[in-house]
Amino acid sequence: MTSQVSETQHINQIDLRNAFGKFATGVNVVTSTDTDGSLVGMTANSFSSVSMDPPLLLWCPGNSLPSLPAFERAGHFTINVLDATQHDLAKQFARPSEDKFAGVSYRAGIFGAPVLEGALATFECRVHAMHLAGDHHIMIGEVFAFTTAETAQPLIFHGGQFSSLAS
Repeated sequence: MTSQVSETQHINQIDLRNAFGKFATGVNVVTSTDTDGSLVGMTANSFSSVSMDPPLLLWCPGNSLPSLPAFERAGHFTINVLDATQHDLAKQFARPSEDKFAGVSYRAGIFGAPVLEGALATFECRVHAMHLAGDHHIMIGEVFAFTTAETAQPLIFHGGQFSSLAS
């Protein structure tokens, strides 16, 4: 089914979300430390490389995200690309919780943001720029350190469900 909208019509947000869901994405947990040292983290699928020189990437937190002010104040963040076996971790960081890091293995990265153990790849960034874009922010980070796992499959999000390349 295709849908077209004239300039005077409004787009149905549920239908648009479902259409966006047709695009398979990787799943990430973005982490940081607030200025008081408290840890923040959230599950995100809005992540993309931007530039190789300088090394830049972006992610897009929602304006209503309770931890957005902490991410803005911190000035740094880590993108943790999840392995196919880490869907429970994705769910843990997607839900509101007093301590999203309960039971999570991590180490402090170069800027203090948590780097999750077992991630397929990690990118430790300093905030390069932030832009308001509709109901989200575009947070661009300059990569200062990264790691990759040798053998792993990515966790995929498609059609509102977690999946993997194997499935």
